[in-house]
Amino acid sequence: MAPPASGPMSAPLSDVLLAAARAVQGVLAGVSLTDALSRVAAPLRPAAQAVSFHAMRQLGLARAVKQALIPRKPADPLLDALLLTAFALLVADEREAAAAGVSYAPHTVVDQAVRAAAGQRSLAPFKGLVNGSLRRFLRERDSLMETAARRPEAVWNHPDWWVRRLRIEYPDHWQSLLRAANRPPAMVLRVNRRRTSREALIEAFRAAGVEALPVGEAGVALSQPRPVQQLPGFAEGWWSVQDAAAQLAAPLLQVKDGMRVLDACAAPGGKTAHLLELADLDLLALDIDAGRLERVDANLARLGLSARTQAADVADLETWWDGRPFDAVLADVPCTASGIVRRHPDIRWLRREGDVANTAALQARIADALWQVVAPGGKLLYATCSIFPAEGARQAEAFQLRHPDAARLPAPGQLLTQAEPDRPAEQHDGFFYALFAKV
Repeated sequence: MAPPASGPMSAPLSDVLLAAARAVQGVLAGVSLTDALSRVAAPLRPAAQAVSFHAMRQLGLARAVKQALIPRKPADPLLDALLLTAFALLVADEREAAAAGVSYAPHTVVDQAVRAAAGQRSLAPFKGLVNGSLRRFLRERDSLMETAARRPEAVWNHPDWWVRRLRIEYPDHWQSLLRAANRPPAMVLRVNRRRTSREALIEAFRAAGVEALPVGEAGVALSQPRPVQQLPGFAEGWWSVQDAAAQLAAPLLQVKDGMRVLDACAAPGGKTAHLLELADLDLLALDIDAGRLERVDANLARLGLSARTQAADVADLETWWDGRPFDAVLADVPCTASGIVRRHPDIRWLRREGDVANTAALQARIADALWQVVAPGGKLLYATCSIFPAEGARQAEAFQLRHPDAARLPAPGQLLTQAEPDRPAEQHDGFFYALFAKV
């Protein structure tokens, strides 16, 4: 989910700050930002989303500044989240704030944060603390920022363990990866070539005043993110939102009409739809979450496509496999999602270092199970939206050692997001791909 384009605020900033603070509070309690924002009233949600996304991208620095000014963590979690949200707006430089659509004068942030506290019964007794700490930051900004700069979490706005791990895994460009992860991404679409062409779609966007550029084989990148319902062709199924890196998955399997295909871990269905756009397939889409499969069905219906969907643990073959092998299997396995933090900046704060080993073990279990359902001569594409080698390159190497009948075919391997690409619209998420044929 990307922040909305900046625009006039329809609600007082104090209301937006409070709504964003509640979302930040949710993330600090272990709830995804997407779920936390779903609880925000619809009129407030776009602005609260922009502010809370920005807060996630500045959380390390905001936390360091808050701790310097208020050493004792506030007992009220909402007060703590409101302070962090306000500090996140104050610490960012003007370019970062403008890019996120949250550029406000410092005195406005202070005034509206105090109003937000005063208007909330549980926070009203602390409005003096909010006012005093924020104003003190403005007076002592240089010295406080200098002190914060001694902490890696504050410098890079990622947890210390994440920074340390990237320094080890990517000694030559770990800094570039961290910088890239903190930049809001372009909104990228995949054209449904069963319903329109990329040229026709770009022309329709241009007629609607939307600037779009071609990306990859079937992608379109927008100069500014827009709500999907405001873009031509959404209801008609002309396109889907999908990052350029994710758009590489379906073509790698080289599917042809009549093939029996499995999309394991399919929700929310972007790659399922892409496979069906490329050929007429007998396709089964599996996911362990029945609720998320409803979203797959809805997406396919909008695009004019169809597939069988089933809720099951993909590694437990007895619960879903009928014994007939598949010509192609897409294993977009669960991972830490460390490659998509540009789009989901809360991920870095929700993950713990032990999650990497835990997801790697789950990935190996799923890949081994799925190899059993691949037909002789068939292919399995292993994919993750992670940049940690334990979930990518090392996982693929170990899989091949366990399965002598797995021949590795050409595939992109580890894709990384560049900090300063030549064409920002062509940025892509961090992804890993390994393709195997059963010999």
